[in-house]
Amino acid sequence: MTTTRQRAGQRPERRRTRSRRRTTEELRSRRGRRPESARARTGTGVTRRKALRRRWVALLSVLTVAGLVYVLFFTSLLGVRSVEVVGAESIPAEQVREVAQVPDRRAMLRVDTDDIAARVATLPGVATVDVSRSWPSTIEIAVTERTPIGFYNTGEALFLVDTGGVVYKEIPEPPKGFPELKLAEVGPRDPATRAVTEVLASLPGQLRERVTVLRAESPGSVEFTLADGKVVRWGDAEQADRKGKVLAALMTRKGKIYDVSSPELPTVS
Repeated sequence: MTTTRQRAGQRPERRRTRSRRRTTEELRSRRGRRPESARARTGTGVTRRKALRRRWVALLSVLTVAGLVYVLFFTSLLGVRSVEVVGAESIPAEQVREVAQVPDRRAMLRVDTDDIAARVATLPGVATVDVSRSWPSTIEIAVTERTPIGFYNTGEALFLVDTGGVVYKEIPEPPKGFPELKLAEVGPRDPATRAVTEVLASLPGQLRERVTVLRAESPGSVEFTLADGKVVRWGDAEQADRKGKVLAALMTRKGKIYDVSSPELPTVS
């Protein structure tokens, strides 16, 4: 009976010990954990710091872009300091600069290149103009000059005519080495002018150098006079190579007028 009571008395003691152990472990684990509310507050703080950092980065980016725009468009830091003229031979480069009127020290990005090109294109002898920016501070004006092929006498003044039939520059006297274009009208839209310029450009070099006068009442009636007074009736601008060969053979014969307008039936008179 004594043994039984002792065992019976020991059982509750063991139960209390286990219960105490569990309670102690729970307390220890709870001490190592943060309350839910504290964790929430910590997460919110981190989020706010990240958001604030992003706002500062965005603000600095905007300020940087605004500063670059201001420097590029509204200061002379990258402004025009020189104007370079390329391709001008018969036209003085200083004359091109004067007409171009490029604003000194103006921000490069604010320079209107189209306006500059339009002003330079008004110069006699200029066929095309290309204006570009050469960083950091140079405006480049590339000029293509007109190529004269002859001159035109209006009865009051003499003018050079280019390969496109454009009358572009007044001259004081007939230029050496260039033929006179005796036409009712000279211009790039005139059919007779186009035919004459095309025929002249298609002639062999030695023959072209001997031409002194070109005439045409229509695109199909081109004729020219040579330095020795001989007249060549060329016709239209077609079959230029064949006409040139026939004319070379035909001019071995004596004559005043050489007609190769129909190269199949050339005549000399």
